[in-house]
Amino acid sequence: MLTMDIARLHTRTKIEVPVIVEQGKTVDPVILLTAGIHGNEVNGIEIIRELIAGGYNKPEKGTVICIPVVNVFGFLNQSREFPDGRDLNRMFPGSASGSLASRFAFHIMKEIVPQVDFIIDFHTGGASRYNYPQLRVDFHDGESLRLAQVFHTKFILNSETRDKSFRESLAKAGKKVLLFEGGKSLHLDDKITQAGIQGAIRTMHYLGINDYSDQISRYPVPEEPVMIKNAAWIRANHSGMYRRLVENGSKVKKGQKLGSISDPYGDFEKLVKAPRDGYVLASNHAPIVTQGDALIYLGNEE
Repeated sequence: MLTMDIARLHTRTKIEVPVIVEQGKTVDPVILLTAGIHGNEVNGIEIIRELIAGGYNKPEKGTVICIPVVNVFGFLNQSREFPDGRDLNRMFPGSASGSLASRFAFHIMKEIVPQVDFIIDFHTGGASRYNYPQLRVDFHDGESLRLAQVFHTKFILNSETRDKSFRESLAKAGKKVLLFEGGKSLHLDDKITQAGIQGAIRTMHYLGINDYSDQISRYPVPEEPVMIKNAAWIRANHSGMYRRLVENGSKVKKGQKLGSISDPYGDFEKLVKAPRDGYVLASNHAPIVTQGDALIYLGNEE
């Protein structure tokens, strides 16, 4: 195990980021598994922890690099951001002389990324938003799309990279990257964990890193993934108490009731209806919402 020693707390305590490297009979291919870029997204951390605990990161061929907790600062504080208040996933490729988050991003891009070929980056929904297991990938990148189909979640989203995100910097560096989304912040969910574990195992099997045939046979994929070309949030038109009426992952029809918003005094209750057919990719689990809040992430195949 290696450590990245980049910064210290204001108490002068070192903050070391463990980097777990396992190599087989050959160096290539090299796959990097990361989680916890947002420190409160603990379900991704749990996925990599279980992969390591189960020995699935020990390759016959190639190299598996695991960074279970990228943003150790946020993990310690159970918060999304770095101590400087910045979102690490909006600071790439970083700067050697920038903010703390920017310097951290710079070292990852300089010391880790040049060594790898493939990356699976595990995330969860922010705040109270709960994501159904899904992969986000650029459909125009044929190799990454094929890897997404091998990983296999029920939904694969055509997703453009965000400015200054880890995925954008990886793509610009010529790396093949899958972004997994599942669950919500500060929450562990076994179904999400198993979806991430089995997807990673299928991907590493496909890359020839190890023979995971027995593991794969125990968890066969149930159906072809749904390819989502477009997705957008349905937002609250009113503030109040929110009740969900549909489950994540379900298919809904235009005009179907998705939920309701009411005041706490019994004066009004407004229905939230689907503006079009689609699939519920994520939903807000907060009991109280404000006008404009994201409620349902609705995806379409066309």
